[in-house]
Amino acid sequence: MYTFESRVRYSEINHQRGVLDISSIINYFQDCSTFQSMDLNIGIDYLQSKNRAWILNSWQVAFYQPIHLGEYITVGTWPYDFKGFYGYRNFIIKNNKDEVMVAANSIWVYIDTLTGRPVKATAENTGYQLEPPYPMEYAERKIAIPNDTVTHPTFPVIKSNIDSYNHVNNGQYIKMAEEFLPREYKVGKMRVEYRKQAVLGDIILPKTATEDDRYLVLLCDLEESPYAIIEFQS
Repeated sequence: MYTFESRVRYSEINHQRGVLDISSIINYFQDCSTFQSMDLNIGIDYLQSKNRAWILNSWQVAFYQPIHLGEYITVGTWPYDFKGFYGYRNFIIKNNKDEVMVAANSIWVYIDTLTGRPVKATAENTGYQLEPPYPMEYAERKIAIPNDTVTHPTFPVIKSNIDSYNHVNNGQYIKMAEEFLPREYKVGKMRVEYRKQAVLGDIILPKTATEDDRYLVLLCDLEESPYAIIEFQS
């Protein structure tokens, strides 16, 4: 497992509850996998030289304990499988008592950036060593969409949403979706399915739905085709 240590900053917390914000957790995960790739010399620059990229397909995150302002944390990640053009990667955040506070599964697609098509991913051609998967209950990659949804006012993709690949950063979709959660809603689990990439100037049409204990946010284009589907569960 690759790890780095940090301390929860004021700029990273949900100011209603004083705990590490969900989108900040995702940022820690993205930073951790980026640091691992850089330290293995297979980071963004290397991928660009090989006309390759990893595109995130889905998240599954379980929140076991809240992470509070000022806490010292260890963020860890490791890849655990390759199947075809998919890569599978776990993440955890531990406190200074070595307790796992958050655990996640993620699925990535290995892309040829010249053709835009997926290519086979293996330990040999990606440079990663596989480790056993984290012992968690693994959910389906696809998220079911209910028939009844509520449509909200549109908003544009702005420059601060964009990452180094010139599309909306994975964590930004989650930050957008958090805006539609009820004020007192406490998230215990989250899934995200990414369907297509939004770019600068695109218009986001948000739709929401509630089913039992889950709250869905669909971030769609103007034809109501989702860019991303975010499922929160209490």
